[in-house]
Amino acid sequence: MTHPFIESYAPDAHVSAEPKALNYGLPKKRVGIIGGGTAGATIAIRLAALGLETYVLEKKKSLIDGPPMCHLHAGGNLYREIPDEDCIDLLKQCIDIARLYPHTIDVRPTVFAVPKRDDDSPEDLFPRLNKLVKAYSELVEQDSANKVLGEPEHYYQLYSYEHMLKLAKQKQVAKPTSLDEWMIPVAKHLDLDKLKFPLIVAQEYGWNIFRLSASAQLALAQYKHAHVLTSTSVKNVSPVINTNNDKQTLKWRVEYQSELSLDEQPDTSTDTQTDTQTIEVDYLINACGFQTGIIDDLVGVDVKRMVEFKASYITHWQGAGGQIPEIIIYGNRGTPEGMAQLTPYPNGYFQIHGMTNNITLFNDGLADATSMSAQPKLPNKYLHYIKGGWDEAALQTRTQTAIDYVAEFVPAFKTASTQNNALYGGQQIPGDDDTLRVADVSLYSHISYARAENVKASSTLIAADQIVGEFIKLGIISSDPAVNHHRSTHQWSYLKHNSGDKINEVARILAHERGFPIDMAELNNSL
Repeated sequence: MTHPFIESYAPDAHVSAEPKALNYGLPKKRVGIIGGGTAGATIAIRLAALGLETYVLEKKKSLIDGPPMCHLHAGGNLYREIPDEDCIDLLKQCIDIARLYPHTIDVRPTVFAVPKRDDDSPEDLFPRLNKLVKAYSELVEQDSANKVLGEPEHYYQLYSYEHMLKLAKQKQVAKPTSLDEWMIPVAKHLDLDKLKFPLIVAQEYGWNIFRLSASAQLALAQYKHAHVLTSTSVKNVSPVINTNNDKQTLKWRVEYQSELSLDEQPDTSTDTQTDTQTIEVDYLINACGFQTGIIDDLVGVDVKRMVEFKASYITHWQGAGGQIPEIIIYGNRGTPEGMAQLTPYPNGYFQIHGMTNNITLFNDGLADATSMSAQPKLPNKYLHYIKGGWDEAALQTRTQTAIDYVAEFVPAFKTASTQNNALYGGQQIPGDDDTLRVADVSLYSHISYARAENVKASSTLIAADQIVGEFIKLGIISSDPAVNHHRSTHQWSYLKHNSGDKINEVARILAHERGFPIDMAELNNSL
């Protein structure tokens, strides 16, 4: 069931948004997507735009309500440990995803600083940054609409110690319009004597999860054949083998329970003895995030993976004096001196990541799959946090620790206040490499099954593309290039019918429902 507020935007859009004969006479198929996070919702938009009957089953009350996210990794500069090729992949994926969800991006730079206590040097990153500039320039040459991160030659800039001292003496402006103006509050508040120079400033922007949720829900509301069932738990998945003229076809029966009344359910079969509903689909997509292993077990797929519980914390600080860039202080993940990340929101709200075991990471927060199950088992306390909310004392302690951690480099941030909420959840990591940041999807053609494996939300559109390629191979959709014209040109129909103001209104409702300050649903600067 789509959020009732969102439904009010949908009726007039159905006719104009409905794809016309995109399957070119092919039998219409049903696709089931279990999980309505960023992966499930984005895949659903992609498939609904192709005219497929698409069902999304999500256990939470609204789409995209999962692990912490706040940053568009357009170049992967947060991660010194990953290969340059992965950073270029992240750049491409982020440009693509920003064009699908343009009203979710907060346009402000990110400052990357190497502390003096760190073994590395800022110069170590210069070769990678130059590769990113080249890759971005090539993408803009291919399509001028890819220029969503500003001019390629300005993708990154360097700030010396002397330049920062000069900026610290200048008057801060309310709304920065140049990079120097953005850097004035950084020069005033950052403890420059604890850092190596130059500072690196890159066009990696903010990404707002509340606006992403609103955008996805409004997009799916455009299609009468996109069925979004929220507050819905999947209870079982089982194969259904049909034989017709000696040819066998495999479908999947999905059994689920919903908090909604039966008259709100789609046209599916009903077990009159219980409240369990069933639907048969021609292709099943597992987009359950950190719980993908549960469905893998039901389907009978063996896979190696890890799951990590992570959290970021919400604080309020009016001392910045206005808009400020995101600030990254590098450090080695999992050590007491791990990376610090201070992410700004409007009106003095900040989200903090600290890649230490006392802040964002947890000593026992990383779990592996076993030979008995594809689903790694997190400790029960973290599962309780995910399902029922945090222990207030533990949340308060970690948030204050996060404030103190940032204040080491931004001394005035010591006055920030805790807000008794956090963005947290489980993150899946395919395989056994906990530094993996780029992954997309695994396809099982022989059983009409796919599993989204997105470590970063920016990979979800690429995952959807791979599933579309699978559907073309299986004859579910036509191979005619016209089918994918909307994707190659980024002509997403919901953008014609929903302005940033509408997305803002829905995002504010979602932030309030999830217990966050409604200011966090807004942008300082839109794309």
